[in-house]
Amino acid sequence: MDDDVLRRGRPTCHVEYDEATALLVGDSLQSLAFQVLSDQPLADDPRVQLDMIRRLAVASGSRGMAGGQAIDLSSVDRTLSVPELEVMHIHKTGALIRAAVLLGASCGSGIEPSELARLDAFAKQAGLAFQVVDDVLDASASTAVLGKTAGKDAKDNKPTYVSIMGTTAAAAFARDLQRGALESLSPLGSRAARLGQVVAYIVERSY
Repeated sequence: MDDDVLRRGRPTCHVEYDEATALLVGDSLQSLAFQVLSDQPLADDPRVQLDMIRRLAVASGSRGMAGGQAIDLSSVDRTLSVPELEVMHIHKTGALIRAAVLLGASCGSGIEPSELARLDAFAKQAGLAFQVVDDVLDASASTAVLGKTAGKDAKDNKPTYVSIMGTTAAAAFARDLQRGALESLSPLGSRAARLGQVVAYIVERSY
């Protein structure tokens, strides 16, 4: 939707092929996600697996990724406050990251509700950190390193954490979110070690 020519160092689908193909690929991959969730027994309780499918649907639709993207598109050439920006990215980027964490936690016999709440708090902060770092990298890294066109947010006059807070403050905010995410995980001990590594990668990545 941003009409960029690169993603991960390769031509975007609508550039390599055409817009119709790109739309159909996106639709097909989204349908495939629900097929994967329903093909095999993932949770001991079928009702839990049904709730997992519902969770992904909400995270993908108007109350999640699609709704957040709609806010993003309507925010070009506007000035947003930090809370408004957070609402946009909690939906656009954070909803699917949060769903990924909670879907994994729901597999098998599942976990205690209090532990699920801890993971939810972790995922919200990790998902927001992902977007903050994306904004910082767009303003500070090169196209060769990013694998997508650098500086496009500023060129398109999109509201970002960098445009509101500045690069240094935005990077510090991402580290604050990382600390908060790790604090949410601390009662889970070594079982959450991989998630700690994930949020470290999110904040420390260079692309």
